[in-house]
Amino acid sequence: MRRRTLALFAAAASVTLTLTACGANTAQQQPASQPEANSAAPAPGSLGKVGVVLPETKTSARWEGFDKPMLEKALRDQGFEPDVQNAQGDVQKFSTLADGMIAQGVKVLIIAAINSEVGNQVATKARNAGIPTIDYDRLNLGGSSDYYVSFDNVKVGELQGTGLAQALKDKPGAQVIEIEGAPTDNNATLFYEGQQKVLAPKYASGELKLVQKQAIDEWDNQKGGQTFEQILTGNGGKVDGVVAANDGLAGAIITVLKKNGLNGKVPVTGQDATADGLKAILRGDQYMTVFKPIIQEAEAAAKLAAALAKGDKAAADALATGVSKDPKGNRDVKSVLLEPQLITKAEVKKVVDEGYIKATEICAGDLQPVCSELKIQ
Repeated sequence: MRRRTLALFAAAASVTLTLTACGANTAQQQPASQPEANSAAPAPGSLGKVGVVLPETKTSARWEGFDKPMLEKALRDQGFEPDVQNAQGDVQKFSTLADGMIAQGVKVLIIAAINSEVGNQVATKARNAGIPTIDYDRLNLGGSSDYYVSFDNVKVGELQGTGLAQALKDKPGAQVIEIEGAPTDNNATLFYEGQQKVLAPKYASGELKLVQKQAIDEWDNQKGGQTFEQILTGNGGKVDGVVAANDGLAGAIITVLKKNGLNGKVPVTGQDATADGLKAILRGDQYMTVFKPIIQEAEAAAKLAAALAKGDKAAADALATGVSKDPKGNRDVKSVLLEPQLITKAEVKKVVDEGYIKATEICAGDLQPVCSELKIQ
């Protein structure tokens, strides 16, 4: 299964916002795009209302800090009146929010579901009401949405595996613990698939040794830290590298490593390029993260929604040039699959330069000398 990425380029503008989600990045600067040259901007709201339901805020700041404002702007730029709501991890609330949008007669419904079950229920209701749906960021297995917009999530996992292998290349037989995302999230499955493309051959050859792997329900950072600590204790306090499926789990793992005097000695992977994750990388406590320029995802979803609202299937298909396999539904889903980027200490500047994080968010106090050395400003 391979995917093609659709390249979407964003020009710079900024929107200030604040975020106080638990264990997450604070996004104060937002890159934004401008209309394509020689194209007339649609009148505000000319395509009607579009509904977006996001999953939660507890385990990742991205949904409110990045996706929501970026989706709102991208959808307005396409001529929609956007209604973007967050279910706060509550499956019933997710369904209720979607029901309200369907009752209002939104032209398109974009869903980043908490799990495939509720995502499928919502998509079925929308389809019965004649409303097209787009799976956003997470593919709902066994679902009915005709289109999917995300990053190449197998590639995300490959980058995590590559990062860890790179960090442990001079340590033959290094012992690895894997802390994975929620088993109900298809993305977590794809991350793991990508990781194993890199790591499984190394386990088989003895170049690396897998101590234990464990998926964490609901991406719960606290459970992730507790689970890692139990595995570490059971292995006599020995670990040489850790696969953490995102920056939130990485932060919880680093807390345990600090308790054991191992932080900075044990490379830890991550994902999402959060402020906390980038600071951990600058300190040397985390080895890498994966940067996913969410503005590209938001713009792709908005352009796809515009094509669907106009009934232009050819235009929608021209955007969704990738394919994602839905093994549960035994179907191929037309997809926009974007390219993630591996970020180590040397690349942190890239995330700042592209406007996703301000230097002031990550360069204060003890990290100022490091940022000066890396020319992060």
